[in-house]
Amino acid sequence: MSDTVERIADALLYEGYLLYPYRRSAVKNRQRFNFGVLYPEEHVAAAEPGSADRCFMQTECLVSGSDATTLALKLRFLQLVESASAANGAAPWQEAVERTVRLDYSLGELLTETRRDVFAFLSGADDAAAVAAGSLNGEVELSAGFSDRGTIRLRVRIINRTSFPAAEASRHDVLKRSLVSCHAILALSRGQFVSLLDPPGEFSAAVASCENIGAWPVLVGEAGQRDTLLASPIILYDYPTIAPESAGDLFDATEIDEILSLRIMTLTEEEKREVRQTDERARRLLDRTESLTAEQLMQMHGVLRQPHLFEDRP
Repeated sequence: MSDTVERIADALLYEGYLLYPYRRSAVKNRQRFNFGVLYPEEHVAAAEPGSADRCFMQTECLVSGSDATTLALKLRFLQLVESASAANGAAPWQEAVERTVRLDYSLGELLTETRRDVFAFLSGADDAAAVAAGSLNGEVELSAGFSDRGTIRLRVRIINRTSFPAAEASRHDVLKRSLVSCHAILALSRGQFVSLLDPPGEFSAAVASCENIGAWPVLVGEAGQRDTLLASPIILYDYPTIAPESAGDLFDATEIDEILSLRIMTLTEEEKREVRQTDERARRLLDRTESLTAEQLMQMHGVLRQPHLFEDRP
């Protein structure tokens, strides 16, 4: 998998994880909203009518290939755990542990029968920075069927199977039993994906019939390559890239790097101390921002994109 794909996936994994001003005392960090959350089934069943909470995400896409085409699936999400300092009386704070599930199948296997793979992760992080927060259990369901013009429709469904009594449905607790920022990377060998955003005309009807729920699949990698698909809860175009002017992840969804970097520089020394004590990722973000040079800041200010946008106009 290319570095480009990994960088995009990493940015999406932590988008919305920590919001400016990056302090645990900020209300929006104590009661934050995360993208791509798959909640326990019991919680979703007990939710109010019209709730947007869901316990699964589904990706459907078209593959130009054969039964010899192989699929490598990489599922990634965050497991939130209570920080040790929060357990000792500090303001509530949930840290993230990265989780990954890898599966490999041939399309021939998936055309024959639906495959279901279960996974489980024990509670807590790998170090003393977090305390137990309950285990996560999930399932990946994969199936395939023939579609128009020799293509194969591939379906990937990711389901949170974690047990969680609905009576205990405080948001803080339910997030610890949820798959947070869930997304999947699908890579093919001996096959190619059909773009769902800009398909060739002959595949338009088949693409329109694909049902994606909580997932937005786009082609990723070098422009023109069609062997890798990223399905995330965030809307992107085919072949997204990280702006070279960006000094690094800021986590704060949709913010402009320049504006947010300048805001960070205005934090008081007391606020900066709290940022560094909140989360290791927040500490690195603050240290990086404070070390930006004047040249790096200027690079964020006004960059022309699509210089040939108006070439065809009379």
